[in-house]
Order: sequence, then C-alpha cells, then structure tokens
Amino acid sequence: MTAVLLAVAAAAFFGAMTVAIRLGLRGREAGAAALATILTALVVALIAAAFRPAVDGAWPFLLAGLIAPGASQILFTLAIHETGASRTSVTVGTAPLFAVAIAIVFLDEPVSAPLIAGALAIVGGGVLLAAERTRPAHLRRIGLVYALIAAVLFATRDNLVRALHGHATPETAAAATLLAGAIVAFAWTRRAPTRGEMARLAPAGVLFGLSYVCLFAAYFHGNVTVVSPLVATESLWGVALSALLIRHSEHVGPRLLAGAALVVAGGVVIGLTQT
Repeated sequence: MTAVLLAVAAAAFFGAMTVAIRLGLRGREAGAAALATILTALVVALIAAAFRPAVDGAWPFLLAGLIAPGASQILFTLAIHETGASRTSVTVGTAPLFAVAIAIVFLDEPVSAPLIAGALAIVGGGVLLAAERTRPAHLRRIGLVYALIAAVLFATRDNLVRALHGHATPETAAAATLLAGAIVAFAWTRRAPTRGEMARLAPAGVLFGLSYVCLFAAYFHGNVTVVSPLVATESLWGVALSALLIRHSEHVGPRLLAGAALVVAGGVVIGLTQT
C-alpha cells in the first residue's frame, strides 16, 4: 500500500510539473529550461537526502541519471514546447508498456491478467492521442515523438532504479540521478541558465524534485509492474491542470480527455489488484 500511495503522489507532482514547465517556457531553448528545472529539483532532493544520507551506494544511480532525467528531460521539455503540456502528459503515460515489458523480461517480475489489462488500457489512451485530428495548428506532431522517446527512457530508468534499490536510500538515489541529469543537460545546452530562466522554472523544479523523491521511495517499496502504471496517472493531473490553467493554448477536447481517462483507468486497475 505504501508503494501505491507514493506512486500516486509522484504522479500528481509530475503532472503539475508538466504544466509548470509550459507556463515557464520561453523560446526554443529546451536544454536551458531542462537544466533550470533539474537544478532546482536537485536542491529539493539534496535537502531530503540530508536526513538519510547513503553516499557509498549512490554511484550506480549516476548512470541511471544519464538516461533520466538527463536525456529524457531534454526530450520532455522539447515535447512540451512542440505539442503542449496535456498531450505530452498523455504520451508519456504510455511508459508502463515499456517498463512492464522490461521488468517481466529482465527482472523476472510476475505477470498477471490485471497487470496486462491495465497496461493495455494505458497504451490505448496513447493511441487515442496519436489519432487526434483536431490538434491546434501551433501544436506540432513531432512533439509526440519526443514524448514517446522520453517515455522509453523513463521506463528504462525505472527498471534500473528497481534493480539497484538495495544500494542507497531513496532520497540519496534521487539526488544522484538528478546530479547526473544536470550534467547531461549542461553538456547539451553548453551554458548555465539565466537568472530569469531559473526564476520562471523554479516552481517546475520544486515539483519535479518532490516527484522524484516520492518516485524513488515508491520503487524502493514496490515492483516496477505496480509503480510505473500508477505513476502514469500523471496524465490525469497534466490534462486537468492544463484545462484549468492553459485551456486557451492546449485545446483540451473529448479525444484527449478520453485518452487520459484510459491511462488513469489502467493505473487504477493495477493499483487495486495490489492493495
């Protein structure tokens, strides 16, 4: 039950972070925006890690951080710029398809009919989004591609975290991955974010840091096949907050809502089978 609650909290923070990035994003400099977000999140994770440090076991998580949030956060930010916060949220919600497949094949985690049904429902939401025909002209389809690649990277990171979970505390592991992510983002953009970028992306960074701490704690308590689909319910938060705060630019229509509903339904099915 602890893993389920932590995963739902991580999803809520992540969905809110997606909208906060959209609100703070200016221009096409995704690398700088990603770096500003990660740096603030790193501060949050370091504060949390100070209460339960475990530096000796943190180094393997630096490798996971090169994948996500390193490469993934840049693609994620690009996706938000190109196709909006709500559509990025739903597309990234397909990550459980990849995470569950990797966990079953490489981590020998158990498979059951509810897990498969939940994962398929989540993927069905992504299919509805891809088939959308009423997307506003300023939102480009290439953003869905960026978001899908980010989802694969998220899924890979999730399985690495689960495989390495015995070697550090969740807070220290989260800080280590965020540190590696900051290095990748800096190498991509090759400049430090400006004071204005840090200020605009600070709310997103705080939400991102809280999401990461909750996410890692969830993986330290539960299987990938349980946690990852529940985290995919961030689509609900992303779409709902987009409709509330940036409806004029997102065009949240019936197909998008149906896709988000499928994603959430899949997560609920999986969560209920584990409680």
